[in-house]
Amino acid sequence: MASVVVVIAGRTYRMSCEDGEEQRIEELARYLEGKIESMRENFGEIGEQRIIVMAALAMADETTDACAKARAMEADVAALRAELDDARKANDALSARASEALKDATRRLAKLDGDLSRPAASVDDIL
Repeated sequence: MASVVVVIAGRTYRMSCEDGEEQRIEELARYLEGKIESMRENFGEIGEQRIIVMAALAMADETTDACAKARAMEADVAALRAELDDARKANDALSARASEALKDATRRLAKLDGDLSRPAASVDDIL
């Protein structure tokens, strides 16, 4: 288990994390610290705990919006995959029909070629 030291609202915290997660924890702490500083600039000194709670709520709001957008995008992707699957099926059916039409035309042309290759009957043969 690894640990990382972060500064949030001017206080230093030692955080435990999984090996390899140190950089991500540091990035999140910097992001939270940025939110806190932004709140201080906008609202002044209204109390450290209140600023931290407001920053946490702002981040929770961002997270909720991002999750909703991700769900909507997942639904869009699912719909597009279904549409693509339908298009592939339609394409396969069309290809099968075209193949059958080509086979039929080939058979008819072969028959016509055979008919044209036979010697023509003379009028005397018919009478």
